[in-house]
Amino acid sequence: MTVKVSDQNIAAQVLKPTPTGDIVIASAHSRELEKQGWKGALNNLPACYLTGMLMAKKALEKGVKNAVLYVGKDHFTSRVAACMKGIVDGGVSMPVSEESLPDEERITGQHIAEYASTLKENQEEYNSRFSAILKNGLNPEDYPLHFEEIKSKLSGKPAPKRVAKEEEEGEEAPTAAPKEKKEAPEKEEKKAPKEKKETKKKEAKEEKGKEKKAKEGGKTKKK
Repeated sequence: MTVKVSDQNIAAQVLKPTPTGDIVIASAHSRELEKQGWKGALNNLPACYLTGMLMAKKALEKGVKNAVLYVGKDHFTSRVAACMKGIVDGGVSMPVSEESLPDEERITGQHIAEYASTLKENQEEYNSRFSAILKNGLNPEDYPLHFEEIKSKLSGKPAPKRVAKEEEEGEEAPTAAPKEKKEAPEKEEKKAPKEKKETKKKEAKEEKGKEKKAKEGGKTKKK
């Protein structure tokens, strides 16, 4: 497996060495991501990972399940590592050290979204920095969601639902209120039977007292 990163794109190939030369079994290019609906850059970490997933898909279709990364005289950069992680996550077995792979937040483009949020105060710089993807109809703050969408298409698995912290806190608040409302009537219902029993006892005592007085009064009249 070879991975080549240029100033604008990234390409990967599965090669089979033979005595007469290497044979290309399958290849993938970041420009092919546009056919999947990708609107982001074609050579950043998210694009490298997605190109790796596309490479794995094509390799498996050709019957390639195992491969070894060959960089030659090139350096093993974070972009090469991101592409390699995409290949491995796509189902092709390759020897790799987890410590050499980029963090998940950088692969999904979370760092790009956070940078765009801080830069948005300067609208001119914001538009200049992200002019290409804004032209494609993608807001840089939406990079992680867009990444998950394209990853889902390549893997055939549904994208995970991401809920903002503000929405989570807003959903938790209403659930706490009904619990407090339910507790109050329960206590009142428990108290009500006790009060009824006590009132019944008092009424019974009063009736007995009246009967005794009536009997005593009858005896004195007969005498």
